[in-house]
Amino acid sequence: MTRLLSIMAALVLAVLLLSSSMFVVDQHRYAVVYALGELHEVVREPGLHFKLPPPFQNVVYLDKRLQTLDTPDDDRFLTQEKKDLLVDAFVKWRIEDPRQYLVAVGGADRGGDRIAQVVHTALSAEIGKYNVHEVVSDQREQIGQAVLARVAADARRLGVTVADLRLKRVDYVDPVNQSVLERMKSERLRQANELRATGTAEAEQIRADAERQRVVILADAQRQAATIQGEGEAKASQIYAESFGKNPEFYRFYRSLEAYRATFSKRSDVLVLDSNSEFFKYFKNPGNGK
Repeated sequence: MTRLLSIMAALVLAVLLLSSSMFVVDQHRYAVVYALGELHEVVREPGLHFKLPPPFQNVVYLDKRLQTLDTPDDDRFLTQEKKDLLVDAFVKWRIEDPRQYLVAVGGADRGGDRIAQVVHTALSAEIGKYNVHEVVSDQREQIGQAVLARVAADARRLGVTVADLRLKRVDYVDPVNQSVLERMKSERLRQANELRATGTAEAEQIRADAERQRVVILADAQRQAATIQGEGEAKASQIYAESFGKNPEFYRFYRSLEAYRATFSKRSDVLVLDSNSEFFKYFKNPGNGK
């Protein structure tokens, strides 16, 4: 009985030793084997692998997949004019060289912190080159690309590859926000004044053009009226000439009547002439020219 127990204990011990000497690496992870606290081997291939049992050797796993790092929402950065901006970014990164990564960051779970430090340093350097307006609107894409290039170069020294970096949020803190609002207000007022001035100038131009057209139209109308009147008078004269040419004596009689009517239009009109004057010809002998 004692012998059986000894055999069973030996078998259990052997199984424990064997299980502690085996480790499995899946396709999403690296396995780093430490021997007495020193980095001994990096296993990249998935499958079943063997090592010495603890405490001689132990295994640390690292994720080889693409990872996402979000920077803190309240990170503040100074612009060129020394104004604070709130900038939030995200980074896509993965471990490329496990050995270099562990040596550089000092632990399997410290990579995110080191990447965050690198991103913060790069953002501070790049945002400090621009003013508030450029960071918020004009140069935002350019700044993101410059930060990505800087972070990728620094991350390679950590054994890390950076796949992408984007600026999610670029916002003002309260004092800067107020100054930006004031600047926007003054800018809108300036644009409104420019529009009013432009509108006034265009209105004056339209009025001047309308007045010029009015003068031209009136002058043209008067010219046409004078032409029509002259043509009418000429035609009337022609008609008179043709009509009175058929009976000259009647024409003279008619002209004398017109002269009498024009001369004695009022009761108070007085005309002193010789009684033998030609003017009284038809008064003296009205039936002479019948």
